[in-house]
Formats: sequence, C-alpha cells, structure tokens
Amino acid sequence: MSKRPPQAPRGRGARSNPDNRYEALSRVAVDDGWGGLEGETPPLRTTLGVDASRTVISYNQSPDVGFDRSINPYRGCEHGCVYCFARPTHAYLGLSPGLDFESRLFYKPEAAALLRQELAAPNYHCAPIAVGINTDAYQPVERRLKITRSVLEVLRDCGHPFTLITKSALVERDLDILSEMADKGLVQVMVSITTLRHELARTLEPRAAAPARRLDLIRNLSAAGVPAGVMVAPLIPVLSDSELEDILACAREAGARCAGYVLLRLPHEVKDLFREWLAEHAPTQAEHVMARIRDSRGGKDYAAEFGARMRGTGVYADLIAQRFRLARQRLGYGDPAPLRTGHFRPPRIATPQLDLF
Repeated sequence: MSKRPPQAPRGRGARSNPDNRYEALSRVAVDDGWGGLEGETPPLRTTLGVDASRTVISYNQSPDVGFDRSINPYRGCEHGCVYCFARPTHAYLGLSPGLDFESRLFYKPEAAALLRQELAAPNYHCAPIAVGINTDAYQPVERRLKITRSVLEVLRDCGHPFTLITKSALVERDLDILSEMADKGLVQVMVSITTLRHELARTLEPRAAAPARRLDLIRNLSAAGVPAGVMVAPLIPVLSDSELEDILACAREAGARCAGYVLLRLPHEVKDLFREWLAEHAPTQAEHVMARIRDSRGGKDYAAEFGARMRGTGVYADLIAQRFRLARQRLGYGDPAPLRTGHFRPPRIATPQLDLF
C-alpha cells in the first residue's frame, strides 16, 4: 500500500485535511490497490454551525497590533487563503486547520445582542474595535447572514469607533453605515492585497475578490468619503515580494491613504499546508521560498516572538522594511487618522424596571 498524495477539491486553498495538533491519533489515506481512491474528489460543500459564545469582544495585549479589542463574527473562512495565520484556531474546535477551516464555518447569531450588552456595561471604556481580524468579516456567507452588518449597526447607533480589514468587495454593501460614521471620524477600512497577479491570487486565495476588484474597492470607499488603506499581507518571499512597490503604487492611485505590510507567517499546521500548496503550484520555487522564510525567521519556518513575528528579522527582512519605507514615503502615504471616541454613548438595554427620571 502507498500513501495517497493530497488531492485538493476545486475552489479550495488547502490540499488536505490534516488532523489537528491536539489529536492523539492521526489518519492517513492510502491506496490499497483496489482503485477505491481513483477518480475526482467530490465537491466539498460548505456547512454552517452556530457559535454559542457568551461574549463577542476579544481583548489582547499584543504590542504587534494597533488595537486591544476585536470582534470576529465568524470562525473559519470560506475565502480559503492557504497562508491564513488563523487556520490553527480551528484545532480548538476539534477540527482540521486544512479543508475544515474553509468549509466548516461557525457564525455568531447573537453577536449584535452580545455587543450591546458589553458596550452597556458600567465599566466599559471606549476604544476602537477591530472587526474581522482573525477571519474575514465579509466572507461569502455574510451576504446571506448579515451578522457583520448587524454588528456595524450597533456600533453606528452607539457612535463607537472601529476599523475593518478585508479582502472582500462585499463591504460595499454597507457603505451607508461606513459613510455616515466616516463623517464623524469613526471608521478606517484596510483592504488586504497579496498580489496583483490574477492567476497567483486564484490559487492562493481562491474565494476572495480578485486583485483588480480590491483596487476598485479602495477607489469606491474613497469616493464615498471612507478613509481607506492598503495592507500588503502577506508578503510572500520570492512569489510576491517583487510586487511590493507596484501594489503600493496601484493602491495609492486608487485612493489609499495609509499602508502597512506583514511578512508571511506560518504558525503550527500552516507551514505544512503551505508546503503542500508550493509542491503543486510553485514546485520549482518551493525550496527558494522556504529558504527565504527561514532567513527571516532565525533559521526556522516560523518565530512567534512579539516584535518580530509580523516583519521578521535578518538581512532579507530588513531589506523588505527599507523598500516599504522608501516606497511609502515616495508615494505620499500618511499615518491613519486617529479615530474619535467622544461620540460614544452606551446603548440602552431594555429592562422591566422603569427609569427613575
């Protein structure tokens, strides 16, 4: 018997569905010689489950990000980006960071109600909330469920500032809310662009908006008065690092006001999933890609230390940082405008008790 090589379903980013790191046993498909594994893999359907979390705001103390709280309306992401740093979080659910992550999704139907309760707490201190950080708040299922929109409606009604990062054009559906809040200095939207090459994007992030469409998104947000920026993320050594200046230039021409970048991160199971992707889509460059990654991660596939995990270290990482700084300066990018907190008014929670006044 021989081990069966991973066979990716069409329209998905991961090639396989490895057991998560908490499983005591592992399973491997093998060819027993009877032809039972021959033929095309059947279509992989997306399933939805309910996330019954009792809170919706997550807090962090990371020095690597510019926020201390976030909201993720979904777990898992149908965009299927093979490089997604959030894939390992599906292991907490007893599922695979591979195909499970992009096909077995969970949504928070009570997100808006939970948010109202948390914002109404007497000890709540207002600060910008980042929406859709772990997984994209505007992935395809949002078109039907509208969980993210319900969250934005609460933030709008309370005058609460927030930021968004997405690679989906679906955010344009909510321009009415975003434009209203932009007038008060309450919102910033970052659009993530990995590459400008359509063919590369189609395999790296198969169900996300095409690169040209994301540039249109920046253009449309800017035209609506919504402050928009570009996040070159992730910057992939060898495959897309040469595009850094071109992405920044195109986004600036489209109206992006600020910019950032993140060097490819490969925590836990992501490193093996990415290697499988390289073996299929970039076999002649695979070793060069991984060598550059190790150059910027202290000789390892990934280093999780604060202060280095987003940008890497070493000569290669320093060169990327210098190129980004010079391009940002030459193109006239600025810093994100600080969001205002003075408009915040806690929501009123309906109770059977009458007001004293």
